Amino acid sequence: MRIVAALLAITLTSVAPLAQSPAPQNPSPMSDTTRPHPRVAEHAPRGQRAAVGGGTLFIREGLRARARLALVVHFHGARWLVERHVASAGLEAALVTFQLGSGSGVYGKAFADPAGFGAVLEEARAAAARSLGRPVTWDPVVITSFSAGYGAVRAILRVPDHFARVAAVILADSLHAGYAGDSGAPRNQDLPVAAQDLDAFLRLAAEAAAGRKALLVTHSEVYPGTYASTTETADALLRAAGAARRARLAEGPLGMQQVSDSGRGRLRVLGFAGNSAPDHMDHLYALGDWLRRLDTLR
Repeated sequence: MRIVAALLAITLTSVAPLAQSPAPQNPSPMSDTTRPHPRVAEHAPRGQRAAVGGGTLFIREGLRARARLALVVHFHGARWLVERHVASAGLEAALVTFQLGSGSGVYGKAFADPAGFGAVLEEARAAAARSLGRPVTWDPVVITSFSAGYGAVRAILRVPDHFARVAAVILADSLHAGYAGDSGAPRNQDLPVAAQDLDAFLRLAAEAAAGRKALLVTHSEVYPGTYASTTETADALLRAAGAARRARLAEGPLGMQQVSDSGRGRLRVLGFAGNSAPDHMDHLYALGDWLRRLDTLR
């Protein structure tokens, strides 16, 4: 499928943190013969769309017009697929999607201006009001990202006003960071993750553990080697929140093999087996399931 080829080129080769240009990721298997990885055919759901600050606003068919409406803002991944997740889940929410290109740096730069995210919210509000025929206030605001999209999420959350505005975040195999050490040197123990690359996420994890916000993290076992994996960054979030890893073997969406379920308060970290490209892509194709699990959208 076109989405698999395109997204793998983007997500598995260039999801490194903004601080520097690291060595290329160690290659991951491009196929998996252990289990099927079902995919849906490309299909654009019915609804209205409008250009919004480099992204696309989607108002699904049948969305009720009301004064307070949830807004989901998603970074990285085919627009039609994310729209399909929101439409098929029947969420009472509008959606803005951003597919900006290759690497987390592209997403971080797009929201480097502290006013950028606020401008997107206002453009989306005005466009939604025209579409629905009445004024709209976004409440709650939920951010989701897949793979390299975390670059935008980090830039947004580093702005105090935006951090306060965002009620919940979903990171779908989507958080990387540098190492606080030489990733090319021989190792006899794990390298620590660079805390400065996770600053906003560590704060969010603490807020979620206290019940004031919600954070759902899913991760595979893809191991880049030259920078911190989504498993290692998830561990850092759990440590910051005072939560331990809990093993849990279960079948997840799309037949994904869940191996852990950890968290505290409204922080939840779901770990899944698999170190191949299809295992990574499953986290995007399962986004509808992650959205349904988010209590903020119920």
